[in-house]
Formats: sequence, C-alpha cells, structure tokens
Amino acid sequence: MSNQRKNTDKIPTSKVARATALLKTGAKVGGNYLKHYVKKQLFQQDEKNSLHEANAEEVYETLSKLKGSALKAAQMMSMDQNMMPSAYVERFQQAQYSVPPLSYPLVVRTFIKNFGVPPQELFDYFSKEAVKAASIGQVHEAYKDGQRLAVKVQYPGVADSVKSDLRLVKPFAKRLLNMQEKDIELYFQEVEEKLLEETNYELELKRSIELTQACSHLEGLFFPAYYPEYSCRRILTMSWIEGKHLKEFLAGNPSQEIRNRVGQILWDFYHFQIHELKMVHADPHPGNFFFTEDGRVGVIDFGCIKVIPNDFYEVYFKVLDERVMRDATEATKLLHGMGFLHADDSPDEKRFFTNIFKELVSMLGKPFRYEQFDFGNSSYFREIYELSERIASMKELKESKKARGSRHTLYINRTYFGLYNILNQLGATIRVTKPAFLSVS
Repeated sequence: MSNQRKNTDKIPTSKVARATALLKTGAKVGGNYLKHYVKKQLFQQDEKNSLHEANAEEVYETLSKLKGSALKAAQMMSMDQNMMPSAYVERFQQAQYSVPPLSYPLVVRTFIKNFGVPPQELFDYFSKEAVKAASIGQVHEAYKDGQRLAVKVQYPGVADSVKSDLRLVKPFAKRLLNMQEKDIELYFQEVEEKLLEETNYELELKRSIELTQACSHLEGLFFPAYYPEYSCRRILTMSWIEGKHLKEFLAGNPSQEIRNRVGQILWDFYHFQIHELKMVHADPHPGNFFFTEDGRVGVIDFGCIKVIPNDFYEVYFKVLDERVMRDATEATKLLHGMGFLHADDSPDEKRFFTNIFKELVSMLGKPFRYEQFDFGNSSYFREIYELSERIASMKELKESKKARGSRHTLYINRTYFGLYNILNQLGATIRVTKPAFLSVS
C-alpha cells in the first residue's frame, strides 16, 4: 500500500508533465515492437500476444498515474471488446473498477477549496481510504445523520486537462482501434464534449436526479438518492447502494432464470431511455451496475449522458429496418443523412461504402430481427470482431479522404455494444423489444 500511495500523492497536472509521461511510454512501446520483430525472425513463432501484453502493461501503468481523460479513454476502449486485442481489453478494464487511489491530503484540499471545510467537518464520518478509485474520481464512504453515503471526489486537474490529454492519447487509440486519422478526429470531437460534461458534477447531479426519477417506474431497478447540499462542481454525494459487481455476481453462479431476469431489466432500462426519453446513460460498463441475488439491478454514474437528436434518432433506427434498406433509393437517402455517403462520392465509392454500411448495420441490428435473442452465444461477437478486422484492412477505406458517419453514432453504438457485452457475460436470453415503427424480417 505504501508504494501505491507514493505514486498517487502527486498527479502530473501540467501539460508538459503529462505529455512527458506519455512520450516515455510511447518510446517503451516502440522498443517492445522492435524486440517483437527480432524475436519473430529468430524463433519463427508468433510473438504477437506477448507484445500486446507488454504494451498494454506499459500504457495502462502510465494512464493510471495520469488519471483523468487519458485513463477514461482507456476505460472506453476496453468496452470495445471486439475492436482491439484482448490483452488491452483485460488490462484497461481495471479502469472500470479500481485504479491507484488519490492520497487523503489531496482529498481534504479539494473539500476545503469547494466547501471551505475538510470532509470530517461536513460529515459525521468520512473514510480516509477510498473504497473505489476510477478514471475521473474516487469514492469515499461517509455517514450523515445515520445515512450511509458514497462521496465521489474528482481528481485535481482533470477538467483542465481534457483537451490536451485527448491529443496525447490519440496516437495510442488510433493504433489500438485501427482507425484512420479522419475518422478518429470525428470520434475524439464527441469524446471531448462528453468528457467535459463528465467533469462537471453539478451537471451530473442534475441529470442523475432527472433520469432516476424518469426511470423509477421500471421494475427491478434501483438507484441512489442524491444530496445537492453536499455536492458541487468537483464533489458528488449520493446514498450508498448495496449489490455485487458483475464478476462477483457471476462468481456466485446465479441460475439462468436470474441471469435472464437481470439481463431483461438492463435491456428494458436502455430501451426506455433511448426510445422514450431520447437521452441515455451512455456508459454501460460493468462497474456502473450492482446486481442482487434476487435479480435486481442498481445503476450509478449518470455523468455520461447522450442526448439523441430527433432527426438522428429517426434515421438511425430506420436503417435497422431491412425492408427499408432493400429500397435502394431510400437506403441511399438514409446513408447520406447519417454522413456515411457524401454528395461528391464517385459511383465506386457509393457502391463500396453502401455495401460496408449494410453489413455493419445488419450485424448491429441482428438481435432486433428476433423475438428472443441469446446473447450468451459468443459466435455473434466473433462475427463482429471478424467483420471489424476485415473492414479495417480494406484499402478502399484507408484511401478515402473523408470521415464517414455521424458523430452521434459513437455513443449510441458504444451504448449498444456495451450493453450487448454485459448481456454476453451474463449469458442472458432477452425478449427483444423494439421501436413500434421497426419492421425487421
């Protein structure tokens, strides 16, 4: 614990210090690639897995020290389990549950700066050790008037370093996700906007109250209560909720009935947000859910909310309708509406990108073509990975000078694939509800 504490007494907050840390890591990663190719020549065997493991360790170690947006980007990438090597997914998933915590004196300093008093004067009890440390902030246990509380404290400098951090981490993301510069630029514009929102705990408080109240009628869900009087821009206080994280829940070997039940609760939760509220909890990683043995689901962390524009919503879900997509004229109109086709595309480009998009949509929308879908069947996820690999290697895609797609697709796709991955881990079979206008066959 002492070594861990030593590493977290001081988070690099200046742009120079943070850039230096990532540049050093980049040099180590480059050295690992060199060693990999030497070994490959000498021993005539595939060293790719050990290369990924070594690089994942180097990158994650640096990001966990920097915390903030850099680490949040790793957390986000770990949700794209079909888009990058498993060694990175496994290592980066630690950002969903626990990273080295911030030292207590820095926590006290944050309270004094925002409330004028240390936490022990604000609460009847406040734990000196964090009970959970993640990418943007860490959680402490507290009590006030007999009520057990969870107090989230943001790391120093996080909000001020979002833009510079994303510029620094972009080369890693580009290589890991095998994306073109034009596409990752579009990706990171949306990520930057959402991360700036996530560092504003006052906004998170407002959205948490709004969304939990709007979803309070849904069966099987429970949420914390929020305390505005003990919250501010960098500190968020809520009631403590009980339950197990996904890995711990699954270790208890729940019955298939319970797995299906909690999976259905999650599906219905996201269906209601997307199709009724047009705004969604867009951070569906396992660390944000608590599962109970009797089959209920607790939801926390409403910092990342995607508001879905009406015009985008209509286009996005229309393309899932196979009947609509069989109409060439309507399909072309929808693809232009999503920014996947451009007015000045050549006939060959239009044909190529239309075919790719139809494949991608067919894969994303596959569950919607069934009344029930078995997410425990991992062949579906292998198909996604294989399609992603095949498309990423296409020279036509690499040679295209234009970004393809709408920025709004990023968090909606991320939400669906994050949900799909949790349902896969649960091995759940789901009754697939869909928008009334969606006619798939």
